[in-house]
Amino acid sequence: MKIVARAIALLLLVWVTASVAETPTNLDQLLQQVRKLHNQEAVANRVRERKFLQDRNEQKRLLGEARKEKKAAERLSVDLKRRFDGKEKVLVELEEKLREKAGVHGEMFGVARQVAGDLSASLQTSLVSAEYPGRIAALDQIANKKDLPTIGQLEELWFTLQQEMTESGKSVKFKAEVMSSDGQPEEKQVARLGLFNILADGRYLKYLPETGRLVELERQPPPRYLSLTKNLANPEGEQVEIAIDPTRGALLGMLVLAPDVTERIRQGGIIGYIIIVLAVIGLILAVVRLVYLQGVHKKVTSQLKDVSNPKDDNPLGRVLTVPQQLKSYDMETVESLLDEAILRETPKLESGQSLLKLFAAVAPLLGLLGTVTGMIATFQSISLFGTGDPKLMASGISQALVTTMLGLVAAIPLLFMHALVANRSKTVVQILDEQSAGLVSRIIEGKK
Repeated sequence: MKIVARAIALLLLVWVTASVAETPTNLDQLLQQVRKLHNQEAVANRVRERKFLQDRNEQKRLLGEARKEKKAAERLSVDLKRRFDGKEKVLVELEEKLREKAGVHGEMFGVARQVAGDLSASLQTSLVSAEYPGRIAALDQIANKKDLPTIGQLEELWFTLQQEMTESGKSVKFKAEVMSSDGQPEEKQVARLGLFNILADGRYLKYLPETGRLVELERQPPPRYLSLTKNLANPEGEQVEIAIDPTRGALLGMLVLAPDVTERIRQGGIIGYIIIVLAVIGLILAVVRLVYLQGVHKKVTSQLKDVSNPKDDNPLGRVLTVPQQLKSYDMETVESLLDEAILRETPKLESGQSLLKLFAAVAPLLGLLGTVTGMIATFQSISLFGTGDPKLMASGISQALVTTMLGLVAAIPLLFMHALVANRSKTVVQILDEQSAGLVSRIIEGKK
C-alpha cells in the first residue's frame, strides 16, 4: 500500500509540473523525471538549511549583544538609583536646614502670599484701579511664586494695601479714557466716589476689569438720581448730596435693568395696547361729556334765574316753551307734552354714558384675557425648557401681570368718570323734572 501511495504522490507531482515538463511516454522516462525532481528538491533543502543556520547564528549574536546592553543598563540603573537616593537625602537635609533658618518667617511669608492673593482679587473690580492701573502684576508675583518675597515686594504689598484703604475714603477727579455707549473712546474728566461709583459728564460709568477701561452705562438710573450729579459738577461747599451705590455696582445694575413705564407697557403685548386705547378713548369721551354737561348746567342755572323768559339754547328753556305753544291748557295734554320734551332732552344729556360703562367693564376683562394668555405662554415654556431657567418664564408672567394691572388702571378712572358724568346728567334731568312739575302746578293755580 505504501508503494502504491508513493506512486500516486509521484504521479500527482508530475501532473502539477506538467506545464513545464514533458509528459513521460514510458516508465524509464518517468523514473528519470522523478529522480531529477528529487535532486532539485534536495538542492533547495540544502540551501534553506544553510540560510537557517546563518540566521540562527545571527540571532545568537544579537541575543548576546542585547544581554550585554541589558547588563550595562542594569548597572547604570543601580548607579542612578544610588545617586538619586544620595541627592534626595541631601535635599531633605537642605530643606530641614531651610526650615530651621526660616523659623517663624515661613508662616509670615505664607500670610503675605495669602494677603497678596486676596488683595489681587479685590483690585480686579476696584474703581481705584481705573486711576492706578498695573498694581495687580506686582501682587501676582508675590502670590504665585514659591520663592520667598523680597523686601521690595513686601513694601509694595504694604503700600498697595495702604493706598486702597486711603483711596476708598476719597472723592477725586482725574482724566481717563471713557468708552461711550456707541463704542467711541473719549478722554473725559472722571469723578470717583471712593469705591462706590464713578461718573463723567453727569452720567454713571462702569469699570471693566477685563480691559481696565471705563464704559458709560447704556441705561442710566432714573432722573431723580441723575439730577443729583449736578451737585458734584458744581459743588457748593465741602459737602454735596449725591446718590451712591454702597454695594459697588450691584444695586445700580439692578436699578438700571429695572424696566421703565414704556417697557412695562410693551410687556403687556397686543392686549395691553388694546386696553390703553380703550382707556384713552373712554377718558376723552368722559372729558368731552363733562365739558358739554358743564356748559349745559351753566345755561340751565342761568335759566332758573329767569324762568318767565325761556330760551332755546338750554334744555330747561326748551321745556318751558312747551305750554306757550298751546292755545288751550288741557292738563293731561300739558303733562304729556312736558314729559315728551323731557324725554327728548334726556338722551342728549345721557349720551356716552353706556359706552363709558362698557369700557369700564371691558378693561378688566381684557386684563384677565391677557393673564390667561400669559400663563399659557408660561406653561408652554415650562413644557419645552423645564423650570431650570426662570428667565424663560419671565415673559409670560410679565404679560399676565402687566395686562391685569393695565386693565385695573383703565377701569378704575373710567368708573369714576362714568359716575361723575352720570351724576352731572342726572342733576340736569332732575332740574327739568322739578321745573316741569312746578310749571304744571302754576298752570293749575292759574286756572283756579
